[in-house]
Amino acid sequence: MSRIGACFDELGRKEQGALVVFTVAGHPTPALSSELLVAIAEAGADIIELGIPFSDPLADGPAIQAASQRALAEHMTPARVLELAAGFRAARDVPLVLMTCYNPVYQFGLEEFAEASAGAGVDGVIVTDLPPEEADDWAGIARKRGIDTIFLLSPNSPAARVKKVVDLAGGFVYCVSRLGVTGARPELPTDLAQLVARIRGETTKPIAVGFGVSRPEHVAEVCRVADGAVVGSAVVSLIDRQAGSAGPAEAVGAFVRELKAATRSERVTKPDPL
Repeated sequence: MSRIGACFDELGRKEQGALVVFTVAGHPTPALSSELLVAIAEAGADIIELGIPFSDPLADGPAIQAASQRALAEHMTPARVLELAAGFRAARDVPLVLMTCYNPVYQFGLEEFAEASAGAGVDGVIVTDLPPEEADDWAGIARKRGIDTIFLLSPNSPAARVKKVVDLAGGFVYCVSRLGVTGARPELPTDLAQLVARIRGETTKPIAVGFGVSRPEHVAEVCRVADGAVVGSAVVSLIDRQAGSAGPAEAVGAFVRELKAATRSERVTKPDPL
């Protein structure tokens, strides 16, 4: 079992949801990014998603796009992201997932990227623009090196796409709560429970919900129907606001602790499949 799978199993026994925290590698600087990863882990994040900066993203909203540009200005390459991941892995055992577009992986070389990721202690990879219908080669290469490939499912995913994703996915299934790009939202969609239940009807694999999840109350709401909540833009925006302060890691850690507490706010239940 992968480190990600073991994490979800342990949280299930504790009747907790998973808190998945996203941050951009190298943002706002490589040194501070390394410090923030440790702070996020120490504050209770169950899984960390580390975004590889890319100049032409597809699903990133304004906050993450700006953070990626700032990291690119700091000369953050995929190779340096893997160095950052390796440094984190040497210090902490929290599951680590890379989030990227396909182009950096392709340019790096599929075999080479999988090998380097495994060597850096990476547990999973999300390739946001790689459709499952075209992912067999990458998923097979990654699987041989013990790396989970995590796929996104959106509200308008047809039944055939849902089936393909849940069959191929490793680690967990990433449920996109709403159409559009990432970004904090005041409320979660009213039909979120139905969306999760539709996916649940096809798989027993863990389901984590992201896009628009930005507050502790959102995390609690998500964890009533899914196995985990992904918080990204809200964390990235907080890092931006605190970047010039004396203790950005402390502020980010405090926010992550609030988010994690919400995963324990009440018993996590799984609705019956529709």
